[in-house]
Amino acid sequence: MADPYATLGVARGASEKDIKSAYRKLAKELHPDRNKDNPKASERFSEVTRAYDLLSDPAKRAQFDRGEIDADGNPASPFGGFGGGGFGGGGYGGGGGGFRPEDLRGMGGGADGIDLGDLFEGLFGGGGGARTARGGGFGQGGFTGQQRRPPPPQKGADIAYRLRVPFVDAAARKDQRITLADGKTIDLKLPAGVEDGTQMRLKGKGQQGPGGPGDGIVTIAIDPHPFFRREGDNVRLDLPITLAEAVSGAKIKVPTVDGPVMLTVQPGTSSGKTMRLAGKGFGKKDGNRGDQLVTLEIDLPEDVAELAKRLEGWQDTRNPRAKLGV
Repeated sequence: MADPYATLGVARGASEKDIKSAYRKLAKELHPDRNKDNPKASERFSEVTRAYDLLSDPAKRAQFDRGEIDADGNPASPFGGFGGGGFGGGGYGGGGGGFRPEDLRGMGGGADGIDLGDLFEGLFGGGGGARTARGGGFGQGGFTGQQRRPPPPQKGADIAYRLRVPFVDAAARKDQRITLADGKTIDLKLPAGVEDGTQMRLKGKGQQGPGGPGDGIVTIAIDPHPFFRREGDNVRLDLPITLAEAVSGAKIKVPTVDGPVMLTVQPGTSSGKTMRLAGKGFGKKDGNRGDQLVTLEIDLPEDVAELAKRLEGWQDTRNPRAKLGV
């Protein structure tokens, strides 16, 4: 995989917020549901997701920045440019014209009088570098002619899913059934604090690969509701009441995400008064729930002739706008 910073289009010093913002923008643009006829967009979506997975993990990001792991999360080579061949073009012990110990046979009757340690010190600048075959090699472990250990086999690609969740189910965190690419169905438990765009990772539910299966990435899409609306962890509702209920008071039924409850309206309640139903909002990350805020609105009948007749002879001498200075 390419440099994860370049994949997300952010600088190396980008904040967590900038990285998350860049990922959300790209994920929305490249999501397979929006690019069904564009397989390259799906591949790009997977690359962006893998880049975000690495950079959103503080420990992995720090390891990558220090050069300890590569962009795929694999350990970086301790020898840098010394890869599979050796020194120069042919390598020590390899083919293609590199230096080989048997080449010393023609040097003055053989290698008996030559200190290989001195020769290697000349090649590497002396000091604590390579020594003779008698006493070790590079550093402490001895030169064995072995190549760098190959990276572990790659896992399969992640599979992206989009799960639409009803508003009331999201607020109450009801389990949601999802069908996977292999045809199996599972009941998914929504996380605390779930919101539109929340992503969930299903370990081992991606495509198979030499190193095992990838993961499933589920993006939550919360459906809007005809009369509930979300405000942070709270749910808001505008509730119509009659003039008689506002004047005389009443006990009325109020819908909530958990089902209807009874609400007491005090006599003389004005339109616009907001009442709070505790624990009837969205689940919070701390395990608690927000509230439902109910704003009362007096709903006058369309035909006000009868109402006007009943109010005939009565006058309200107050000025309800006095507090506004008019």
